[in-house]
Amino acid sequence: MTASDDTTSSRSSAKSVYIDEAQVNQARFQSILNFTYSSTKAAALMLIAAVLALIVANSGAYHEFLEFWESSFGIIVGTAHLSLPLAEIINDIFMAVFFLLVGLEIKYEMTAGDLVNVNQALLPIIAAFGGVFAPIVIYSIFNIHFADTAHGWGIPTATDIAFALGILALLGNRVPNGVRVFLSTLAVADDIIAILVIALFYGQTPSFMWLGGVALIMVVLVLMNRFHVYSLVPYLLVGVALWYCVFMSGVHSTIAGVLLAFTIPASSHINLGRFSIWSRSATEKAQKEYDPSLPVSAQEVYLKTVSSLSDVARKVVPPATRLEHTLYPWVYFFILPLFALTNADVSLLGSSFGELVANPVFFGVFFGLLLGKPLGILLFSFLVIKTKIARLPENTSWMHMIGAGILGGVGFTMAIFVANLAFPDAAHVVNAKLAILLASATAGIVGFLFLAIRARADQKRGVAYLSTASNAAAHQTAHSETIEHSKELLDKISSPLARQEIEAAQRDSSSGVTEVVVELGSDQLFGTDSADTTNEVDELRNIVEMDAPGNTRNNADAPGSMGASNNKGCAGKTGASDNKGASDNTDSPHTHR
Repeated sequence: MTASDDTTSSRSSAKSVYIDEAQVNQARFQSILNFTYSSTKAAALMLIAAVLALIVANSGAYHEFLEFWESSFGIIVGTAHLSLPLAEIINDIFMAVFFLLVGLEIKYEMTAGDLVNVNQALLPIIAAFGGVFAPIVIYSIFNIHFADTAHGWGIPTATDIAFALGILALLGNRVPNGVRVFLSTLAVADDIIAILVIALFYGQTPSFMWLGGVALIMVVLVLMNRFHVYSLVPYLLVGVALWYCVFMSGVHSTIAGVLLAFTIPASSHINLGRFSIWSRSATEKAQKEYDPSLPVSAQEVYLKTVSSLSDVARKVVPPATRLEHTLYPWVYFFILPLFALTNADVSLLGSSFGELVANPVFFGVFFGLLLGKPLGILLFSFLVIKTKIARLPENTSWMHMIGAGILGGVGFTMAIFVANLAFPDAAHVVNAKLAILLASATAGIVGFLFLAIRARADQKRGVAYLSTASNAAAHQTAHSETIEHSKELLDKISSPLARQEIEAAQRDSSSGVTEVVVELGSDQLFGTDSADTTNEVDELRNIVEMDAPGNTRNNADAPGSMGASNNKGCAGKTGASDNKGASDNTDSPHTHR
């Protein structure tokens, strides 16, 4: 081997090592992202923080704990200064970031998610109003005659989306996706109502001068949107000024996050069709210019093309989506656990448990969440379905709806947030927090067990629900966890025709997702690489995803029922066949779209 050959070989080896390391690092980074986008893990971390706060609040270190959160921090700019205790920084500034994420999620649902299809969204939206109305009635029954506590009616009205979906994610593919879509859409609608309640009923006397400043800044933000400003930096800088004006206006400062979210563009100024053509051309050009004999740093044309591709590809993603993806792990793995640690400190020292619960605030909040939320959700859902305004989600029964309604009573974050705003008396805040913690824990456990029992009955019938979605549709909710869980089983489908039908169903859906029903029964459907394939074929019956617009199904069952089929090859809504096999066609499944 010549010296030149040796040099080339070493460069090639170094390049190979570099690529391998990059792949390993990318895999590690992706595993971190997958962890931080997990609703279950986020809910678990919030629960740990809340339990830790309870332990400290009932220990000898509680005084120092309170002193720490009351420590003041501030900034000084010239003659102006702003100083706030650490607890208020979390509640007023950090939670504004949480509301910014909530606003972005609401905007996503309204432009590309579950709130786009009015018919699909109608049931959970109306159910959300029921889930707000009933808790208000129950709270008022206990507190209407007490002037100092009647104002707390807004506390039991909101569902904690992180906890509720985190609990639902524990059931994996044992519940139909319709339950997940219903609960997540209901929680989003709940958040919208809660934001309006906070803005209208839980602020201070408004300052019209500062509200004028808010209006002026909103005009600037809207103009930025209209003139196609796609960089996030200007929006965030103007957003700081918006937060300060809202903070000074008397309206709670967290509303600034929602206002800012609705002005950030949810579209891209890059033409996707032209981008595909340009990127293909640029890639081909880079490949022609690539010289394997040169080190990476000497590949000027190649590096310039890659840099351009990276820059333009980043701009393809809408600013609102980029910001949402950036904020999600910070909010759910830092801000909300910090909020729980700061605000879940219910101290029983110096008073008995009986004294704390023998209070109209406790009864109103506890029964408002535990009974009012599910009763309101289910009653309004029943009326809407019976009047045929809407129908049950696909493959979802009333037993599933009851379980989802109970999980709607998990109201941790927003409920505690409103409790802090509702009562100037710290004793009432403690009563409300204790009721929130007990009601949310009870609703979470009962809701989980209820759905688990239903899932076990489905499992005995051989029914499982597997989610499929295109990459564009994978969103940062508990639904994405179910998609990942299902992929492992979907990847084992070896029938080319079956895979083609599933992929075609995904492409045909305008939202990027679809519902696919596969009739199992052929050994050729799944590969035989793993020893547990037979068990999987025995257990799996449905591959289910969100119902896409335009889906048609030939069902003999009533809408929303699990079906009355005796078909042992395909349980679910596929008719009333007595066929004991899966299908006469053993080469491919039947895919209904």
